[in-house]
Amino acid sequence: MPKVLISDKMDPRAAQIFRERGVEVDEITGKTRDELIAMIGDYDGLAIRSATKVTKEVLAAATNLKVVGRAGIGVDNVDIPAASAKGVVVMNTPFGNSITTAEHAIALMFALARDLPEADRSTQAGKWEKNRFMGVEVTSKTLGLIGAGNIGSIVADRALGLKMKVVAYDPFLTPERAVEMGVEKVTLDELLARADFITLHTPLTDSTRNILSAENIAKAKKGVRIVNCARGGLIDEAALKAALDSGHVAGAALDVFVEEPAKQSPLFGTPNFISTPHLGASTNEAQVNVAIQVAEQMADYLMSGGVTNALNVPSLSAEEAPKLKPYMALAERLGALVGQLEGDNIKAVAIEVEGAAAELNQKPITGAVLSGLMGVYSDTVNMVNAPFLARERGLDVREVRHDREGDYHTLVRVSVTTPAGEKSVAGTLFANSEPRLVEIFGVKVEADLAGRMLYVVNEDAPGFIGRLGTSLGAADVNIGTFHLGRRAAGGEAVLLLSIDTPVEEPLVWQICQLPGVRSVKALKF
Repeated sequence: MPKVLISDKMDPRAAQIFRERGVEVDEITGKTRDELIAMIGDYDGLAIRSATKVTKEVLAAATNLKVVGRAGIGVDNVDIPAASAKGVVVMNTPFGNSITTAEHAIALMFALARDLPEADRSTQAGKWEKNRFMGVEVTSKTLGLIGAGNIGSIVADRALGLKMKVVAYDPFLTPERAVEMGVEKVTLDELLARADFITLHTPLTDSTRNILSAENIAKAKKGVRIVNCARGGLIDEAALKAALDSGHVAGAALDVFVEEPAKQSPLFGTPNFISTPHLGASTNEAQVNVAIQVAEQMADYLMSGGVTNALNVPSLSAEEAPKLKPYMALAERLGALVGQLEGDNIKAVAIEVEGAAAELNQKPITGAVLSGLMGVYSDTVNMVNAPFLARERGLDVREVRHDREGDYHTLVRVSVTTPAGEKSVAGTLFANSEPRLVEIFGVKVEADLAGRMLYVVNEDAPGFIGRLGTSLGAADVNIGTFHLGRRAAGGEAVLLLSIDTPVEEPLVWQICQLPGVRSVKALKF
């Protein structure tokens, strides 16, 4: 039974869902890094919020860990490259608090428009400064969205309901999606020049860091009001303060800061500035939603192999997993076969699918091929860290999907580029479930790929099979199955034998000395 640790405070329904799905769970919160390192080796899964830091050191101690689930969007507290190298899936719940965060952005926009926090403080101080707080309407104003993904689209919908005009800057926003959302797709410079209000809804990456820099803030429309409920670091805080002081920016509201907890900030005390302590996801509904979602996602992965909202491996729904399982088994064995035969000669790999395989999600098939291929170099490889290891070795990976009808109802082909040219192996599924090799380096052959096998390339000549059998028998190696293919009579032939015991190097060398043998390789699947 898989075992999960919930290391941060989470709604109790998360633990309930784990237990209902057949996963053992411990709720142990508030542990130090060293205490977590001491206990993490017992667990297959780790469910966290923002308090637990999943560092390289924690991952090194996590000998059984398969998945980390973050109940929320941000995964700044998880070392994703280290997790990928370790073969650990990292998931988040990007939709559980989307509405809550979008509503907080709208709330801050209203607070800026009507100067609500300062008006509240003044009134409670007994001043009744009615003429001091002259706000602006949001109706008919232009809202500029920087980032039009899930949360940004919800903000746009709410803003349109408020009779605002919405323009959006997002390199990934298609014209069709913009029309569907009811927004106008613009460049960043156009947005800055036109927006009366700006809200940010983008992750923090190298391309978005300080997207509202001093230079870009200067390009903004005079009197603009800025809201950030996304990520600290998207705005140059010193530049924003200067713009507030000068009056170029009429107001700003931040829920996130470069350094959190934000005990100090150049913005604190600045007129027309509103701050909240990262409350974007802080509603009862959101906390329940993300706890339920992370438990469901992690349980699906541990119990059935379904992968949802993963940040370092292709998604694979619980419904897709059973259908793809035999294809992934075939793909992994093809990758393992070509990896064992060509090893360090491989410079690039192409994964081609046709027939029924072409109708499926190809990413998991590619991941399975790389898992088998990279198993030559690492004994802890899996679908998560295989692409990472492939990139480390400089392998170029290509996917090809064919609509054509071939000789088989479904086919997966793995081609590798070597100094000797391109070589490929191909396989199919018998009865839609049994992986079967059908071609190896241009030679047609039907073979299972399982257990220990011996691969022999030889000249097709009478008596060879008898000599090979005699050599194996003399070494007390029993043959389980025998598969033969050849290019043409008297030409090059390929033998794949399943064997019951390992073939050691001395025996491999002895077989190489048989007349007509060109190469021999002991394989393991």
